[in-house]
Amino acid sequence: MPVRVGIPRYLAYFSYYPWWKTFFEELGFEVITSSPTTKKTLDDGVAEAVNDACIPIKLYHGHVIELKDKVDIIFVPRLVKVRKFFTETFCPKFLALPDLLQASINDLPEILDTRIDLSQGPFELFRISREVGERFGVGLSRITRAYLLACNALRRYKKLMLGGMLADEALEHMEKGGGINRDKKRELTIAVLGYPYLIYDNFINLDLVKKLRKMGVDVVTAEMVSNRSLLREAKRMPKQMFWHYSNRAMHAAYYYMNRKRVDGLIHVTAFICGPDAMLDRLMEIESHQHDQMPFLTISIDEETGSGGVDTRLEAFIDMLKRRRVQG
Repeated sequence: MPVRVGIPRYLAYFSYYPWWKTFFEELGFEVITSSPTTKKTLDDGVAEAVNDACIPIKLYHGHVIELKDKVDIIFVPRLVKVRKFFTETFCPKFLALPDLLQASINDLPEILDTRIDLSQGPFELFRISREVGERFGVGLSRITRAYLLACNALRRYKKLMLGGMLADEALEHMEKGGGINRDKKRELTIAVLGYPYLIYDNFINLDLVKKLRKMGVDVVTAEMVSNRSLLREAKRMPKQMFWHYSNRAMHAAYYYMNRKRVDGLIHVTAFICGPDAMLDRLMEIESHQHDQMPFLTISIDEETGSGGVDTRLEAFIDMLKRRRVQG
């Protein structure tokens, strides 16, 4: 019976899942993911996580709780740096995530807390892959093949999102195949920016993207901007932020504001997230300096209800439509 590896469907899942899934399956493991987020996921996470944790960390605890009795190993990488030419890192709670889980949740299976710091050299990801494979007795040729196929899977995933797909749409397309549906051009275009685990988890963002589309809005995200374009926009910042996802979101905001390709910006943020508070203020200031670009913050925690969010979205869309009519 193959080793069962659990991958929680949250946090960095939306950025790297195709790589992880392909790599582990090619090594001969069975990959099991947690279910899409539900109220139970949140309740379980709130019950076990430390009180002052942000809602993403609480949700991640809930996903791990769902997996813990179904798998032999839970993959919780210790993400440090993933861009070679930046000094940015991940939020401290990302770095400490394996420790937080082990301190909070009883009877966990083995946690595979592989440290990922790609600033160490050009072949660091392959070195890490080899280390993981050899830990489970896999030969070098099979590790190399798994590594190459995983890199191809991630490239394909990113290409689909660059083409206009959201993360869940790209993952479904990779899983099931089929044609790519192109929606008709809508009346408005809004950049929905923030951390991927807030943008692409439909439970925690209260189906924000679906609601915008129903209102006749085209939604674009940071993942629809090429890395080359993001690197160009990074030069506009006098100083980079310390955190990877914060920088990506801000660089994407510059991209959309400077090219005037959107009617407005929506920043989805987690309540009590320190990095997010700084990012939100910076986005707001920059939007005012770019032709008073309309800007809306949607702050989310475990008490956020859909009614208040719906009202704010409707008012924002009405304002954008009036603004367009008035020229």
